[in-house]
Amino acid sequence: PIHELRVAVTAQDHDAALAFYRDALGMPQLADWTSPDGKVVVLDGGRATLELIDEAQASYIDRVEVGRRVAGPIRLALSVDDSAALAERARANGAVLLGTGPVETPWGERNVRLSAPADLQLTLFSSVD
Repeated sequence: PIHELRVAVTAQDHDAALAFYRDALGMPQLADWTSPDGKVVVLDGGRATLELIDEAQASYIDRVEVGRRVAGPIRLALSVDDSAALAERARANGAVLLGTGPVETPWGERNVRLSAPADLQLTLFSSVD
C-alpha cells in the first residue's frame, strides 16, 4: 500500500515559497534536508489524496471557483477551517486572488482560488456552515 503522497515542487524562489506555505499558510515543517547541494524542506499538508479530474470537470470547477478556465494540470486543494480568512492571510503574503473571492460551490463548500508562490494554483476550501 501507499503510505504517503508527497507533492514535490521546484520553486524558483525557495525562500519565498517556504515563507508562504510554512509561515503564512501554517503548514508545519516536518524535515529540512538542506545541504550544500540545495534546499529541501518537507511541510505537513495533512492527509493527502490524489484527485484525478477529466478536462470537462476541471473546466466546470474553474468556472465555479473563478468564472473561467485558468488551471493547469496541477492545482493544490487545501481543506481548512476558514477558507476566506486564510485566503486574506495568503493574499497579504503574496498570493493573488483569482476570480471574485470566496464562492459557495454546488458541492457544499466555500472555495477561494489563488495564484501562489512556486507557480501553483491553490483552492482553499471549507465547509459551508
